[in-house]
Amino acid sequence: MTPETPVLRTERLDFLPYRPEHEDVFVTLLRDEEVCRWMGQDLVPEPQIRELFRAILTDVYPQRRFDVWGLWLDGRYVGHAEVKPTGNVDGHELVTALVPAYWGRGLGGEVVRGLLRHAADNLGLTEAYGMVGAGNTASLALCRRLGFRHVRDVVGDDGSVTKLLVIPTKDPG
Repeated sequence: MTPETPVLRTERLDFLPYRPEHEDVFVTLLRDEEVCRWMGQDLVPEPQIRELFRAILTDVYPQRRFDVWGLWLDGRYVGHAEVKPTGNVDGHELVTALVPAYWGRGLGGEVVRGLLRHAADNLGLTEAYGMVGAGNTASLALCRRLGFRHVRDVVGDDGSVTKLLVIPTKDPG
């Protein structure tokens, strides 16, 4: 059984396990069309997102299935992050989503570096995966800068292409 999801901190961000009062900011993030587009998913009806949020509190955390956080900058909600087993390979995937108002400020790299440190130090993982839509040039560029390498393309039933990427959790240097 994995330990309880810890609070993490990076230079500017607090990674906090969700609490019931965070439901509305979570829903707002996942109801944003741009966020959904770059996450490679359709816009999900609000009741389903609320159900997903409640499942984090009532199933994911109590069963210790995987780590999931809200991201906070100076007390403001700026996004979402997860480290969870992936069905695409035998390993763990990093999942991040930022509120669009906070794009382009270097927070994406900071989130991923924080998740990699957690994956190495707390979960004992030697590598982690990412799934990035082929059209998400900003995220793909970030992944290249961070040192991810391309494993393979995953083609969805609708013909969409997602890049499966991998990175060591510890800097080889």
